Amino acid sequence: MRDASILVLATGGTIAGQAGSATRRDYRPGQIDIADFLASFAELGLPARLTGRQVANIDSANIGPEIWRELHSGIDAAIADPRCDGIIITHGTDTAEETAFLLDLTLPTAKPVVLVGAMRPADAVGSDGLRNFANAVQVAADPDAGGRGVLLVMGDQVLAARDARKARTSGSNAFEGFPRGAVALATPASLDWLQPPWRLGEAARYAFPTEFSEVPILHAYAGQGADSVTRLVEAGAKGIVLAGLGEGNAPDAVRAALADAAAAGIVVVRATRVDEGLVDREPADDSNGFVAARALGPAKARILLQVLIANGITEPQLVQQAFNRR
Repeated sequence: MRDASILVLATGGTIAGQAGSATRRDYRPGQIDIADFLASFAELGLPARLTGRQVANIDSANIGPEIWRELHSGIDAAIADPRCDGIIITHGTDTAEETAFLLDLTLPTAKPVVLVGAMRPADAVGSDGLRNFANAVQVAADPDAGGRGVLLVMGDQVLAARDARKARTSGSNAFEGFPRGAVALATPASLDWLQPPWRLGEAARYAFPTEFSEVPILHAYAGQGADSVTRLVEAGAKGIVLAGLGEGNAPDAVRAALADAAAAGIVVVRATRVDEGLVDREPADDSNGFVAARALGPAKARILLQVLIANGITEPQLVQQAFNRR
């Protein structure tokens, strides 16, 4: 690994968390300042020049548009800076897939942009934060990491932002990728790419939203009634993502209410509450005006729909093309 210059944007999370005991289960995220974290990392002696900036120091459950906007602005400036080789974002794991995917949609692919987190706080037995961060440095310092969009590094795996999801509540193997698995394997001493770059020289796909429209996720369940949709429409939803049963299904009354919402100009996307699998288009989608989420789960489907609405893309056929895109 060459002596690369890397900007680290810190937002808190478990990687900056402390429990006050090596064996306590509960802990407080976002307790360690990025300067102190990088001082600990410097003791590992890895050849990289790291500059830290504290954007936030919070539980990632509280991350939203204001912090997303600051991250996007900082990364955009770093991409344009010839002195910067790559960017790392330290982030809590609960919403890492949403932040990573939003940035993936709204940034060019010229330089490596890597999210990294931890599943155990810094003072816990077996803390994974410094190892994950060292792996992220390997990725951000590698010029070949460009042209792949935003990447997420966890548990010695490198995942593409569009594929990455938190699949387990705990453990070092909490993250998986679908439909692709890991696109690379990383350790503090090595980096092995498993496929060639797929987005070389690509500009940002969409402009970063000036505002994020209200797009709720509707969780489907047995015995659900149409009123669950009506409440969202009356509250001013601009789009609705269905976390559906099986392959994006819902009770008939819910389907009918969603079709009425689509006819009224609300963009409706069928995703699934199931952990993994494609939601393909079905014949009734044309008449109902629905969009199939394909490989995107509800959380990332919501992010993409918010970005599309902000970019003036609301016609179901055009929205479907965006969901089909890799």
